[in-house]
Amino acid sequence: MTLRNPDISTVRPFPVGRASLALLLVTVLNGCAVHTFASADLPETPVPANWVASNATPIAVDARMALTQWWQRFNDPLLTQLINQALQSNTDVRSAQAALQQSRALRDGKAAGLHPTVNGSASAQHSQTVGSDAVDSFQIGFDASWEPDIFGGLRSALSASDADAQAAQSSLAQVQVSMAAEVAVTYIDLRGLQARLAIARSNLAAQMETLQIARWRAQAGLASSLDVEQAVAASEQTAAQIPVLVSSLAQDHSSLAVLTGQAPGSLNALLTGQAAIPLAPDTLALAIPAQTLRQRPDVRAAEYKVQAALARVSQADAARYPGFQISGSIGLRALTLGALSNGASTVQALLAGVSVPLFDGGAARAQVRAQEAALEQTRVAYQATVLTALKDVEDALVSLQSNQERLIRLQSAAEAAANADLLSHQRYASGLIDFRTVLDTQRTLLSTQDAVQSTRASLSADHVRLYKALGGGWTPEAQPSDL
Repeated sequence: MTLRNPDISTVRPFPVGRASLALLLVTVLNGCAVHTFASADLPETPVPANWVASNATPIAVDARMALTQWWQRFNDPLLTQLINQALQSNTDVRSAQAALQQSRALRDGKAAGLHPTVNGSASAQHSQTVGSDAVDSFQIGFDASWEPDIFGGLRSALSASDADAQAAQSSLAQVQVSMAAEVAVTYIDLRGLQARLAIARSNLAAQMETLQIARWRAQAGLASSLDVEQAVAASEQTAAQIPVLVSSLAQDHSSLAVLTGQAPGSLNALLTGQAAIPLAPDTLALAIPAQTLRQRPDVRAAEYKVQAALARVSQADAARYPGFQISGSIGLRALTLGALSNGASTVQALLAGVSVPLFDGGAARAQVRAQEAALEQTRVAYQATVLTALKDVEDALVSLQSNQERLIRLQSAAEAAANADLLSHQRYASGLIDFRTVLDTQRTLLSTQDAVQSTRASLSADHVRLYKALGGGWTPEAQPSDL
């Protein structure tokens, strides 16, 4: 049973014996017993002192300055233009911005609940019954009410909303980080496809020349028709790769247009011209893991969610305590408008109420336990976010180092393949080798050149993923609590 807002000006007191009063007091105090909350500290998560996959020792750096606009390190104005446009116009970014505005508005609504509310009213009434004269009534007044936050329930709700707003702001930052990285990776893939397409067309032209030579030699009786058929097969295989590359290029064009908030095809004219794959310098100083975690917006968002859940535990516990409300009104009431200025027409009232939870079958305690379970979920989610962040950096470092070594090897292989291709043509023209050797060297040249461009694009994409994993792409505010 719950007593709600009894009006002390109208409710008559009833006699209560001392024993009954004592029993009521014990019941109320038992319902308001102090609850032991879960720990407010963030769960401990193992954070290594150094990055396992990095050969260099991480040092303390100002990660905000190094990573805020990491895409400028690629020295590609078009890439910078596309990322800036995506951060302004992308639909996911705009949706996250709206979610942040909503969260802040809800926080302001909770803050308003800590203050008294005042309402003004005015009314005029004209009534008449059968057999009597008409009666007019005029009234104007103000009403005010206030709920004193004795046990901190309203303040806890405000703290939860405040943490939700901070989490929404961090979530917006995470969307910005992901969006910048996705635009960069797509743009790098597009440039890599353009380079691979140029290589395929160049090799196809060389193979067509070889095919023509094979036909001339066959007509002169210096080669068999087998050489011609092998040359045709090789050229057709190379030609078959071109439509696949063209299709992938068209998809990247459409993806970049959508990422920047435009319709597919809007960027075709801007991206048609071939350009080199943007490369980032290998001079990024890695921050220590703890600094990286403070930089990442998803880790911050997870931390704010823990704070919000903890505040909701306090809010649920405060609901088990008595609630108080004070309200009052003052106004003027008269039968004519002129009489409203008469002091005798003043009407005022002051009301006070209290609601005491006496028995709810354990619903309030169950709500506290439910909020504690929700708190534990956010703590586990925080641990998972931290571990995922560490894994993202380690994976990016491993891939980066692997592709750096792979690119060196492939560049050497491509240079050797080019020399072998030149020598094979010369020796074939001199009749020193058969035509199969020429075809093999051409295939090797195409394969290694294509692999060089693919690996170069992958290496640039690895840099982007490393910047993303380190939390680059946004401007953090004051640092949250240390991890």
